[in-house]
Amino acid sequence: MRRVVGFAAVALLAGCTSQETGGSAPSTTAPEGLVVEVVASGLAHPWDVGFLPDGRMLVPQRPGRIALVEGGRVTDVEADLGDVAARGEGGLMSLVVHPDFDTSKRFTTCFNTERDVRLVTWVLDGTRATRVADPLLAGLPSNPSGRHSGCRMALDDDGNLLIGTGDTARGEVPQDRGSLGGKVLRVDLETGEGAPGNPFGDRVYTYGHRNIQGVAVREDGMVFTAEHGPSTDDEVNVLQAGGNYGWDPSRGGTTGGYDEGVPMTDLERFPDAVPAAWSSGQPTEAISDAAFLRGEQWGDLEGVLAVTALKGEKVLLFTITQEGGVHSVSIPPELEGSHGRLRGAEQGPDGALYVTTSNGEDDKVLKVTNR
Repeated sequence: MRRVVGFAAVALLAGCTSQETGGSAPSTTAPEGLVVEVVASGLAHPWDVGFLPDGRMLVPQRPGRIALVEGGRVTDVEADLGDVAARGEGGLMSLVVHPDFDTSKRFTTCFNTERDVRLVTWVLDGTRATRVADPLLAGLPSNPSGRHSGCRMALDDDGNLLIGTGDTARGEVPQDRGSLGGKVLRVDLETGEGAPGNPFGDRVYTYGHRNIQGVAVREDGMVFTAEHGPSTDDEVNVLQAGGNYGWDPSRGGTTGGYDEGVPMTDLERFPDAVPAAWSSGQPTEAISDAAFLRGEQWGDLEGVLAVTALKGEKVLLFTITQEGGVHSVSIPPELEGSHGRLRGAEQGPDGALYVTTSNGEDDKVLKVTNR
């Protein structure tokens, strides 16, 4: 994992248009000619898309089901998911297919139980999945209502598992390095233990987060997260090992409850906190998952960071500088307001971007390509 040591949001005035995003970087002309196709439907709050080496998809659904998608056909995976507690925002969430799936047939899921949020590793045999690491990691905090109990996973360029977690709407959790909530964790995919080189010698990689919904790794190893703000300032952040991202609704333990009136990144309380690469201002978009567009088929969009939005019902395309700043943002009209709430984002082995809807009824997996 490369340590990110310097970055800033880049506010360039050139190229602004009336396509305003309301955020801390200028907007640019929306790209034209994206093609959006439905490749699967009949799903319920699909949280993620995990691609198998042969192009089939594993799609976890928040109520506690996993779909296997092949050629537009949706098959339920037979798996013991009886301990999934699907309440509010919580349930079955992220899924990662192991890099050695060809031989191991393994994938890992993250979900709420009645007691915690935990990771479980499975072996897939046909359409049946069996637990083999149960749990891989347990004890992530959970809110009984499901609020801010999220979990988003991605693999870094060293093959370690990055896990973005929510603060469970408890004021003291984000700044408490003894808690696994409001953090990005970096663990060994096989053991669930802290990965070598972690800044505090445990599983914690960064802290001071509110509610991480997306984790994306650029080809050079730089890691970006998408995070929900309260009534203002959703954030795109660049991870810096050991960084504090400045969310403290307990006001240093002086305020009871969960004070959402504090800044999303409180640079007054924490002068060394890592500033956001981009923030939404008002209104928030409830940004969710994130994925980089890779390959020549994307043309001028190659290297852009695609971020889905739940409340905003759109995809935002971030042009990122080499240093990790946000140069500009655009919104493709084909993915604005036409499919409802958008949650998952993953680039497939065919180079297309796959996006999931999260409307609760007849949700879909969308395939996005550049004409």
